[in-house]
Amino acid sequence: MQNYSAKTPAPPARMPVLRAIRAVLPLLSMALLAAPLMAQAEGGEANLDLPNLDSATFLGGIGGRSLLMFGLIFCVLGMVFGLIIYMRLKNMEVHKSMLEVSELIYETCKTYLVTQGKFLILLECFIGIIIVFYFGFLRDLAAYKVAVILVFSVIGIGGSYGVAAFGMRVNTFANSRAAFASLRGKAFPCYDIPLQAGMSIGMLLISVELIMMLIILLFMPHDLAGPCFIGFAIGESLGAAALRVAGGIFTKIADIGADLMKIVFKIKEDDVRNPGVIADCTGDNAGDSVGPSADGFETYGVTGVALITFILLAVKTPTVQVQLLVWIFVMRVMMIVSSAASYFINGIIAKARYSQAEKMNFEAPLTSLVWMTSLISVALTYLISYFMVPELNGDSSLWWKLSTVITCGTLAGAIIPEGVKVFTSTNSRHVREIVNSAREGGASLTILSGFVAGNFSAFWLGFAILGLMSVAYGVSTAGLGGLMVAPAVFAFGLVAFGFLGMGPVTIAVDSYGPVTDNAQSVFELSTIETLPNISAEIKRDFGFTPNFELGKENLEENDGAGNTFKATSKPVLIGTAVVGATTMIFSIIVALTDGLKNHLENLSILHPPFLLGLITGGAVIYWFTGAATQAVSTGAYRAVEFIKKNIKLESAEKASVADSKKVVAICTQYAQKGMLNIFITVFFATLAFSFFEPFYFIGYLISIATFGLFQAIFMANAGGAWDNAKKVVETELKMKGTELHAATVVGDTVGDPFKDTSSVALNPIIKFTTLFGLLAVELAVSLNAKQGNTLSTVLGVLFLAVSLTFVYRSFYSMRIESK
Repeated sequence: MQNYSAKTPAPPARMPVLRAIRAVLPLLSMALLAAPLMAQAEGGEANLDLPNLDSATFLGGIGGRSLLMFGLIFCVLGMVFGLIIYMRLKNMEVHKSMLEVSELIYETCKTYLVTQGKFLILLECFIGIIIVFYFGFLRDLAAYKVAVILVFSVIGIGGSYGVAAFGMRVNTFANSRAAFASLRGKAFPCYDIPLQAGMSIGMLLISVELIMMLIILLFMPHDLAGPCFIGFAIGESLGAAALRVAGGIFTKIADIGADLMKIVFKIKEDDVRNPGVIADCTGDNAGDSVGPSADGFETYGVTGVALITFILLAVKTPTVQVQLLVWIFVMRVMMIVSSAASYFINGIIAKARYSQAEKMNFEAPLTSLVWMTSLISVALTYLISYFMVPELNGDSSLWWKLSTVITCGTLAGAIIPEGVKVFTSTNSRHVREIVNSAREGGASLTILSGFVAGNFSAFWLGFAILGLMSVAYGVSTAGLGGLMVAPAVFAFGLVAFGFLGMGPVTIAVDSYGPVTDNAQSVFELSTIETLPNISAEIKRDFGFTPNFELGKENLEENDGAGNTFKATSKPVLIGTAVVGATTMIFSIIVALTDGLKNHLENLSILHPPFLLGLITGGAVIYWFTGAATQAVSTGAYRAVEFIKKNIKLESAEKASVADSKKVVAICTQYAQKGMLNIFITVFFATLAFSFFEPFYFIGYLISIATFGLFQAIFMANAGGAWDNAKKVVETELKMKGTELHAATVVGDTVGDPFKDTSSVALNPIIKFTTLFGLLAVELAVSLNAKQGNTLSTVLGVLFLAVSLTFVYRSFYSMRIESK
């Protein structure tokens, strides 16, 4: 196959890195002011010591280390599986007109990703200095140990970045291949190619994550593995947070800028004359591919680190520690196998049913894949647990009790998407109500009906999570207390672990959406229908006669399914963040209470700082959603302003490449500005609140997790409902260009930052805050013990002043001003 490549666009305008460094380093030096004064303290992650993995045997005498080495082979096979699909997608047939568009999209994506990579280097320097002072000065670790921890933080941030880049490349292969395959007049390739891309990303992402964690577990010295896990988790969490926030801002600036032109100029979706369309396609990958890939990678890793930390802190018997650690990792390897098996089985069924169909329900095989993976994973969980841990600490019933707790999470991975579809699917009654509201009440009632859908979804999904966690809690009271302290917290961590039990499939159905969205755009931007003698050319070169109308209809309908399944993964990820944060917060509580022996009365609303922390967390969640939306609003304003001035409807056949690059530059500029304001605010707020009072900080962490859960579910599902209401008007009612369409476009543009910026970024923000809090609170407690309250209070006030400065900047330096 020939390789058609577009020229690489010039780098977009962005905040110069040197200027950012000049702004950041003085603040960082303030954060480290107290470090040389601190003495070594007891406890904490630096002292986590892994037991000998061969001190317990499994499956008739296999040592734990040997079993996990065998598990590494499966992880490598999973990675190879992802790469094979990658190569298959790359080698699929595609017409050069579509390939040129997808390569142009990829080049702009690559430029954006390089820019973000430079920014991540700056953020890694930021957190790296904290790690050096914490482990080197406070913990007084040897220099080589500090260096190893630093290396793993770099590996963590590099892993988030690397899987994001891989996801972007896979999706930009798949978009043009799916667009071209649609011309055959069959619906099945429109479904199959995006799912292949998603499975490629999901299998490689989860396999690479597990390989990295197993390397730490198997090959790092036992006294260094704990800190390496913490460094790795902080690095990947930092990378995911930055990529999620920036990608979410970028994509919605571009999306709103392109969509509003449909109302202003009455032009079609993806009109080639619109210079915002290429930026929108780039944003589909920057926000809906890069962000979720990094987020999934980080979520999987951080949840594992939280459980490892809990086991080492809460379980006192070394043999039981080894049994639980090895069991958890074997469960994770098993879930890679179950995801691959389910994908193949479901693929055979879907192909037999739909391969010759001109039309199909694109949601149906995706739904069956999710449920099949969940049920197979549940069955294998019980089966493997029975053989691996038939007895724990003399109790022969715990294997099925632990399996039941994990099953609560694994079933959640299927139940929660079903709940999301009730509110966001194109067949949802809520979505239909939005359409009906728009028909009579225009944009106003469109917005109100979307708010209703979002609020109801937060109630019902909140109760679904509550029910599953309640079952897990009930099981934890039936014998787990003999193994560990706080068994309910471990059960909640296992629920979060189970949420990710179908990791590859969860990522696959989430990544399905950006491919379907881009495929539709590639079809339009290629202008393939208007090329001279194109039908004869395709017949000659590819052996079939193209059906342009049917292909276009299938791509557009498939985009609705993509919207739905993008929506289904968001509550799963945010639920994992919140439930998993419980386990990480427990690690902080153990350190603050001398192993749950002292100061337990401070974990109560009767302790005023704890209550004040609960109030503070709610305030910060609402600031964050406002700041992220403000960056989108201002960036979209600038993009719309530029497009309206430069769009040439009367003469240009295609938008100027230079103008398209300019829109990409505007998106990148405001994405980075917004991300910098948000990151510095969160960083210094975490330091400030931990320095004020440690139990105030615990209240704050609990609050951001709780408020964040419901804010994220509300915003994600309201946005998903608005998005698919517009899709119903476009595909089913075929009323583009009407007042009804304009009303639903307004709803969609309101929902854009709801579903793809503010809500989704809460997940990594919560986890980064909690992980960084593990270090920050010990810095604060150690300083307080050595120097007294005065210095820590003064530093807390200084850190808060810095944080509030950037809170102020997140609006007043980003606001829309008239000229």
